Amino acid sequence: QPTHGGFYAAQKQNYFKDANLDVSLQNGGPQVSAVQIVASGKADFGLAGADALLLAREQGIPVVALGAVLQVSPSALFYHKEDTSIKGFEDLNGHKVYAVLAATYWQYLKSSFKLDKVQEFQFNGQYANFVNDPTAVTQGYVTNTPADLESQGVQTNHLLVADSGYRPYYTVIFATEKFVSEHPDVVKAYVQASIRGWDYYKDHASEISGELVKVNQSATTEAFDREAEAQKEFVYGYDAAQNGVGYMSKERWEELSKQLRDIGVLKKEEDVSKAFTTEFLPKP
Repeated sequence: QPTHGGFYAAQKQNYFKDANLDVSLQNGGPQVSAVQIVASGKADFGLAGADALLLAREQGIPVVALGAVLQVSPSALFYHKEDTSIKGFEDLNGHKVYAVLAATYWQYLKSSFKLDKVQEFQFNGQYANFVNDPTAVTQGYVTNTPADLESQGVQTNHLLVADSGYRPYYTVIFATEKFVSEHPDVVKAYVQASIRGWDYYKDHASEISGELVKVNQSATTEAFDREAEAQKEFVYGYDAAQNGVGYMSKERWEELSKQLRDIGVLKKEEDVSKAFTTEFLPKP
């Protein structure tokens, strides 16, 4: 996906090779746990959400975040444009909502906005039920869902999940504490080559779309070009605008840790300074 574009850019531009690294990029997907694969030593680096990494650490899996590609998630809840009853998250009560019900963002929204009158349905990746029900709500991404639904004749508005206050970093580069302590030079080389790839991708996304569709043959370069443009703000905006791609702050990690404890996903308070480090990122 375009959320991986910078890594493919680093590969195509030989940034990994220039850093004396032999890197292979392996496909993920809904059934693939990057945390488990990295923890087992079958991969040196992985990509995951900050919330998943904090949960892994509480479960005794010593992973550490090294850089965040997405400053906030483009996740959103979409509703039909003609439905004027929805102005904010609290207005979801009384609606059918298609969401990944176990997802931490949904648990946070339900708790924070007292969504006890929502009719919950498990999101299965398809939009047919939403398309056919003008009062329904569905999860999706602002980077690609609007175009997908427009192609089915549906105009939408949306609520960006990050606007609720729930703002984990996503597409976070991570490794195990052991790998980081034993191979700091490799970690620094990999992270910096990856960020260099993301810096290249910013102005050369269409070139890299051609590489992505070789791997994801169900996609088109046109769709990926649109998505790359739509995701720019999430990668290069927010705190990254001042501090560079990959930036993470202790305040954001602490905010997330507290939110996950408040909704019962995390049971105990941990020192988040052990969960992430910015020491391997390029200096802005």
